[in-house]
Formats: sequence, C-alpha cells, structure tokens
Amino acid sequence: MKTIFRIAALALVLAGVAQGASAQQKELLNVSYDVARDVFKDYNPKFQAAYKARTGETISVKQSHAGSTKQVRAVADGLEADVVTMNQATDITFLAEKGLVAADWQKKFPNAASPYTSTMVFIVRKGNPKAIKDWADLVKAGTQIIIPHPKNTGNGRYTYLAAWGQALRQPGGSDATAAAYVQAFLKNTPLFASGGRDATTTFMQRGQGDVLITFESEAELIAREFGRGGFEVVYPSQSIRAEFPVAIVDKVVDKRGTRKEAQAYLEYLWSKEGQENAAENYLRPIDAEVFKKYAAQFPAIKTFTVEEVFGGWDKATALHFKDGGSFDKVYQSK
Repeated sequence: MKTIFRIAALALVLAGVAQGASAQQKELLNVSYDVARDVFKDYNPKFQAAYKARTGETISVKQSHAGSTKQVRAVADGLEADVVTMNQATDITFLAEKGLVAADWQKKFPNAASPYTSTMVFIVRKGNPKAIKDWADLVKAGTQIIIPHPKNTGNGRYTYLAAWGQALRQPGGSDATAAAYVQAFLKNTPLFASGGRDATTTFMQRGQGDVLITFESEAELIAREFGRGGFEVVYPSQSIRAEFPVAIVDKVVDKRGTRKEAQAYLEYLWSKEGQENAAENYLRPIDAEVFKKYAAQFPAIKTFTVEEVFGGWDKATALHFKDGGSFDKVYQSK
C-alpha cells in the first residue's frame, strides 16, 4: 500500500513539474501587414527550431495580418503584440508616438530596422493583352488598375508614391505634372481593396482589372497559390524601393515578460537562415552573400526611395495622405 501511495505522490509531483514547465512556455504575437502571411509562416518554425537548439526553450508564435494601418491602430487600441513587422516606417512611428515602441526604434536593429526590401511591380493577365510595359501605359483609356487604398495600407501608399515619384522624375517633371499623372492613374482605378491580399484576390479570383500593382514578393505568392500560367510580371523602368521595418512593442513585452524572446525573434531576421527565408519568399535580402545566391530571381530595376524623392515618410505622409492632402485633392477631382 505504501508503494502505491509513493507512486501516486510521485505522479502528482511529475504532473506539477510538467504543468509548471508548460506554464513557463513563452508565447509571442507578431502583428504584421497583409501580404506577409507566407513569409512568417515559413520563418516561424525556423526561428523556433533555432531558438530551442540554442536555449532548450520552446516558444509559441502567433500571427495577425491585415492592412498595415488597421494593424497598428489595433495595437494602439490594446492588441498585445510583442513585435510588429510592418512595411513602412510611419506605422511604427505611430506606435512610438503612443509610447508603445521606443522613440529610437530604428537604431535597435541594423539597416534602420529593415531586414529586407522590395519594390512595386505590375501583375498583368497572361499574354499582357493591354500591352502594359511602363507607367505611361497605366493611364491609357480602358485600362483598369487594382490597388489597396492609399490612405489605409502600406501597399497602397507605396503604389501612390511610386506613381507620383516616377512622374516627378520624368524629364520636365514637376509637382503639377505628377499630380496630373496621378489624377489620370486614379481615374483608371475603379475600386480600392482593403489590403494587399484583398487586391490580389480581386484581381486573380474575381477577375477584375487589367493590372495589379503590388510588391515584387507578392508575385511569387500569387504563383504558388494560383499557378504560374495565368499572369505575367512586368517590371517598369523605375519604381520605389519598399522597406519593411520591425520593432519590439516595449510596453507589451515588459508587461508579459517576453523581451528576451521578442529580441531574439527579430534578430533572427538578420541571420543567414532569416535572410534565406526572405529570399525564398522573393523579398530582397540585405545580406550581400545571400542576395548574390538568389540574384537570378531579382531582375535589375532602377529604384528611388521615399527619402530621396519626398524627404522621408513624415513629409510624404503630411503632403499626400493627411486629410486634405494630395490624395484627397486628386481623388476628388479625378
């Protein structure tokens, strides 16, 4: 009988130890932009395996995806993200202004906290029936453009600024000619999708539009989901360089005790495996060696940055996307 009691007592102790270990397992929430699902679906298990091999600890990682502006507003309103991985600096700056992210967040990680880049390209129907080759072709009569909303999504803002910037950089270009071009561009945009993935669904599944403008990386995700035979990718003569900044949400990790894990999660984006994962998902890695390995899948394209053309995101946002800015003006008069 004593033996039975000892076994029962030991079982209770072991159960308590197991329960305690389970309770100690950390969980991270990564709040990200709309078309990053596949990037982190591939990245998370790689990080988890590497972290466990290094520390012996298991981390659970959850994801949240939607339009970038919607996402940061959700975090500001109480969604407890340990980290944010976005597609433009203004979204993280918004959280910094709310006291959720460090004011110097861009100094916390290399390359202004952006582990990879991309650019905006054109996705057209098979055979390119509208003969779309460059930005000038997008404003021809009868051409329908599909993009996310420029005031609510990073994808849409990059597209808008790419359209404005390339017009500005044409011979004799000015703010007036850029505004006229974008007005014609928006006239050919029959609707705005709620996010990058919704824009893809509108174009590919619903069959609307002649051209989808999106991140270069999204073209590969479209191929994986819908097959490679139904569309073509057109690289314009110039486009904007998109960056994808990341940050720790300090207020949340300090509350939940997950700072160490959150730091490791984001740092791993700059590791060889993290950079390889970016390249495999058609994001341009900043690691020169990894980029060279995958260079064949990244056609050369002339790009300009938000800083070079618009003086940075703060100025671009104030001029173009605030209420009463250029978007409102050209859209209302299109």
